[in-house]
Amino acid sequence: MTDGIETSQAKPYRVLCIDGGGMRGIYTAALLDKLTGYYARLRNVEALDIGKGFDLIAGTSTGAILGCAAAIGRPMPSIVALYEQHGAAIFPHRIKDGVLSPLWRAVARGGRIVRAGDAALQLALRNELQDITMKQVLDKRGISLSIPAVSMEKHRSWVFKKTPKSGVRDDNYRLADVCLASSAAPIYRSLAAIRDPDTDSDNFRVFADGGLWANNPVLVAMIDALSCAEPDQPIEIFSIGNVSRPAGSQIPPKKVHRSMLSWKLGAEIGPLAIDVQEFAYDQMARFFAGHISKLGRSITHVRIPQQEAAATMLQYLSLDESRSEALKALIAHGYDDADMVKSLCDRPGHPEGRMIHTLFNEVPPMPKAGIPREVFQ
Repeated sequence: MTDGIETSQAKPYRVLCIDGGGMRGIYTAALLDKLTGYYARLRNVEALDIGKGFDLIAGTSTGAILGCAAAIGRPMPSIVALYEQHGAAIFPHRIKDGVLSPLWRAVARGGRIVRAGDAALQLALRNELQDITMKQVLDKRGISLSIPAVSMEKHRSWVFKKTPKSGVRDDNYRLADVCLASSAAPIYRSLAAIRDPDTDSDNFRVFADGGLWANNPVLVAMIDALSCAEPDQPIEIFSIGNVSRPAGSQIPPKKVHRSMLSWKLGAEIGPLAIDVQEFAYDQMARFFAGHISKLGRSITHVRIPQQEAAATMLQYLSLDESRSEALKALIAHGYDDADMVKSLCDRPGHPEGRMIHTLFNEVPPMPKAGIPREVFQ
């Protein structure tokens, strides 16, 4: 393997990774919607079954929702619509800048807010993902899933996983419940109480957001790909984030003594963790891919390129931002980045662009309305 170019003729084991990021997931859905739309028109088909283009899909939090929807063949416009139609109910109160908003949330109606948001998200997930299970996705579609979460019983990382090598533990978990668990962001949302599907009793496990440890799930995906791909099969990992914020803080030495209020009662820690993990896990994945490839196992990791958000976008990048104007701005930014990615795909000398181009030319077609739900019965 050369840098970004796969030289083997063997069919690659392809992996899709989707970062978490709350309502910013609508950006990722819009990017995929427009990019698949371009290639559907070029190939003269109704739509592209983006999930079926991959052997393994890993997604965290909002990325879990996108990944599971793609895995069952839902069209990307319906996922964009999910955020548009349900976002305001899932996040009925946005934690604003300053200390008054988080303080009001903490002492007034915080419990009611997250309870209402939890009910809205459960309804949206059940409508979109129905009762389809992890095992049904592998059996009926041949797609493996890895969805990070946090098990609250022992404060341990947890991956809801169904691959040919993963065993039966998570077979009967419904995708809707898995996504609820992976997106249970502390402060912003309720924890997720998920019923054990393999017992007749009301035995529940409680989960928190997988973004606490794997908001960018690329290393989780790489480990599963190494376990599942054939020994001589090249591995291609395509990783997608959400809107890249102009990140960083210029903090004078006298301002380092921050209290809980200065951190918006903890609400500012989530976006900080997302920024740090996006960069760190991307760099570690490239490091591991390079060194493993030198040992004879070909791994190529491509981060779908993004433009840095304009300054005007900063007001719309909170994890719980669900205002109509914000969602429209995020969709527009996703469309713009899809245009940019397509232009890279059209450059013969751009190795990552050509790799993305090859992927979308090989993604199977599907009806515009998506894969019929009857497939999973």
